[in-house]
Amino acid sequence: MFKLAHNGNVLLDTSKSAPASAAFIIEAIEQSPYSECEINHDAINNYFSSATPERILVVATRHNATLSVEISDDKMLATGTLTLAKGGATLSFDEAKKELVKAHVARGYKQAFLEQLLQKQSELPPGSVVSGPLAKGRLPIDGKPTKFNAMVQTLKDRLKAPKLKEDGSVDMRDFGKLASVKPGELLVQQQPATPGKEGFTVLGDVLPAKPGEVHTLIAGEGTEISKNNPMELLSTIAGVPVEINNGMRVDDIFTVNDVSVKTGHIDFEGSVIVSKNVEPGMRINATGDITVFGTVESGELTAGGDITVKQGVIGHQKPEDKSLSCRIICAGDVHAPHSQYCYIEANNILLERQASHSSMKAKSTIQIGQSELPKGRLFGGEILDATKLIAGEIGNESGAKMVINLAASATEMTKEIDKSFSELTATNEQVDSLQAALEKADLIKDADKKNELINKIGTTQLHHSQQAEQLEKQVAGLEQKLNTLLDEAILTVNSVLHSDVEIHIFNKLLKTTRNFPPSSVKLENNKIEIEFKT
Repeated sequence: MFKLAHNGNVLLDTSKSAPASAAFIIEAIEQSPYSECEINHDAINNYFSSATPERILVVATRHNATLSVEISDDKMLATGTLTLAKGGATLSFDEAKKELVKAHVARGYKQAFLEQLLQKQSELPPGSVVSGPLAKGRLPIDGKPTKFNAMVQTLKDRLKAPKLKEDGSVDMRDFGKLASVKPGELLVQQQPATPGKEGFTVLGDVLPAKPGEVHTLIAGEGTEISKNNPMELLSTIAGVPVEINNGMRVDDIFTVNDVSVKTGHIDFEGSVIVSKNVEPGMRINATGDITVFGTVESGELTAGGDITVKQGVIGHQKPEDKSLSCRIICAGDVHAPHSQYCYIEANNILLERQASHSSMKAKSTIQIGQSELPKGRLFGGEILDATKLIAGEIGNESGAKMVINLAASATEMTKEIDKSFSELTATNEQVDSLQAALEKADLIKDADKKNELINKIGTTQLHHSQQAEQLEKQVAGLEQKLNTLLDEAILTVNSVLHSDVEIHIFNKLLKTTRNFPPSSVKLENNKIEIEFKT
């Protein structure tokens, strides 16, 4: 009844036997070998509605399975879209692979992807359209930076682990035996940076990986790099290991019960441990860390490392000049439960519960409160400088004056930028004037004098050109540092920000006129903005 043409059309010769109806033709096709072909309903219906019906009627068309390959915009994924056959031939594995070649897929191809897609030909109805990944690119994996593994317990590690009593409670005054090392003991094992692993697109483009940042193992005082293994840091003296950036130092330790009039002021090359308290009017100066297990009352502590006070720092305002009687200053971090009428200056200032009527200055962060969501209170006094300030509650209802300065160091930075830029302008002017002098020297008729003068001027010009290049780099570096500082300057409040709090970020000012819920305050479009937390 039906005949298959070379072009895949299924034909019906109506001259031999006119079909009774469209339904008759469709039923006949469905019971024929061409049942899976695409029925041409329009042609069939037109035959019965036409005054002059065609003698040879195209009732269906056979379609072979086809595969199209699409490459994503980022070239990281090749997706295959398979249209299943309608009465035609299924797509073979080799034919499908040719389509991948035509699409220029070069890497990330997996045979399993293609097999899974082609398997749908035996699972889905004829003519179904199904898609799936055929090749996947790989993003580069950046290298890991140099890592320094501490092989001994440091003083800071020890202070984080107070002893447990027999009843299960914690003895906050007993931290066990002091961590110490012997000469020749391994302190730090360096783990080299890794180069990373390059990535690729499905078209074969290489995506280079960023190598891990390389850092040099630093031998602090009392240590040395091993002569047998440059990846190892060894102690050269007996003492307490203290972690520094990219290495360690070993300090001798001075231990005393109380710092009072009986002991006198302490000035020590190394670290100092005070088992009890620092009494009013006493001073400690140490090149290493200072640890006080009791309180510091109206004392002065200065350290080249960290300062830890386990029971808090307390002072008062001196009547003669309104200055604060307690001063804590260090190059590292300050750790204490609370501060009252105290001046604190450090890299980071970390207070567990509260800071009242204190003046604080940090190169990086001031945090009032514990854990990942600090809820400590900050009121009265002044934040002289910090990049980040985090607290639970800032200010109070009593109206105690509270002034906060973030990114205050940016003022000095801008002065330094202006100074360097002025020097750069002057240097460029000197280079230009020397160029004019060179052109005049070229007019001298005496060859010897001309060459001598040209060489002299040229040497001076080269010096100023190199100086200008250095100044350009200096200005660019300072501007980048300034932009980073202003971008990172932020005040985070986790409970409430009270009214009448003055907030300065660089040269901008915001004074709160009402209470704010948990929020963050930072510079946005050269203006201080408050954003509520969700």
